[in-house]
Amino acid sequence: MEPQDDDASAEAGDDANAGQGSCGPGCTCAPGRAGFVTLETTRPGSPAGSLDASGTHMIEQALIPAGVFAMGDSSGDRNPGDGEVPVHEVALDAFSIDATSVTNDDFARFVDATGYATEAETFGFSAVFHLALAAPDGDVMGRASGTPWWLGVKGADWRHPGGRDSSIDALGDHPVVHVSYNDALAYCQWAGRRLPTEAEWEYASRGGLERAKYPWGDEEPDTGGAWRTNIWQGVFPRENTLEDGYLTTAPVRTFAPNGYGLWQTVGNVWEWCADWWDPGYYAASPAADPRGPSRGEVRVLRGGSFLCHLSYCNRYRNSARSQNTPDSSMGNAGFRTVGPVAE
Repeated sequence: MEPQDDDASAEAGDDANAGQGSCGPGCTCAPGRAGFVTLETTRPGSPAGSLDASGTHMIEQALIPAGVFAMGDSSGDRNPGDGEVPVHEVALDAFSIDATSVTNDDFARFVDATGYATEAETFGFSAVFHLALAAPDGDVMGRASGTPWWLGVKGADWRHPGGRDSSIDALGDHPVVHVSYNDALAYCQWAGRRLPTEAEWEYASRGGLERAKYPWGDEEPDTGGAWRTNIWQGVFPRENTLEDGYLTTAPVRTFAPNGYGLWQTVGNVWEWCADWWDPGYYAASPAADPRGPSRGEVRVLRGGSFLCHLSYCNRYRNSARSQNTPDSSMGNAGFRTVGPVAE
């Protein structure tokens, strides 16, 4: 069931849509856990189960060659405050990266092997977009501060992405969501993998196309009448016309891969990166293998999601950046992993 929007919430949603990227300077496109001011929560304890590097990572790998690329926004579509400039050359060694986001089936193998409990499960709630709610009204514990279309929902987690009345029974090949940065790290520890740096992520997302806006080039996502990625169509946040076929997540191998063989690096779900967030980091970033600031409070997210729209969040671009706290989880964020090139 969807809760009724009161007038104040409706006006807040409409006002927040005025203008491209009007989410605002430095804002995140997904709510932090602390943003649900009406909720009283306790920090979870240590995750359950054994997390030694004993897991079998079964996702197809894309091999990314060593090279130098121009990192940052060359299109002029950057969001003020996101730190997408200055454009700067970055050199990276070769690495391998998952061709797709980690799926529900992949994450289920990890949980079955370890007994791991995600932070959404231990906190007892996660962030659900209002049109995706599948739970009794009583499970809605509050709205995110400043973004009332995000609901804190009891019982929402990776197995129940819309709340207690939803499931992933037919979504095995969709990206896992409601996983925090810390949950993604736990999976990596079990699988003997790691999260990509944001330089690695952007280099891989570009697919060998220098300074391109999107993984497929500079054409807009609907050029030629066929959508190239899973983003919002219609009037955000009230009406999605579903021109690309999806209200929320799409299967990870939907649309077409980029030049390096990666599927859906932009749109569908945000992906956690290893770096701490600093909008001023590019001005001081090293030229070789940058790893981000040495400390911080929020982690980088890349790629945008099914909620991105020019009127609200134009972050479905190769260079776009966002951020959230490491313990936050939401229905539009997942991850993919990286590893060395096999010898």
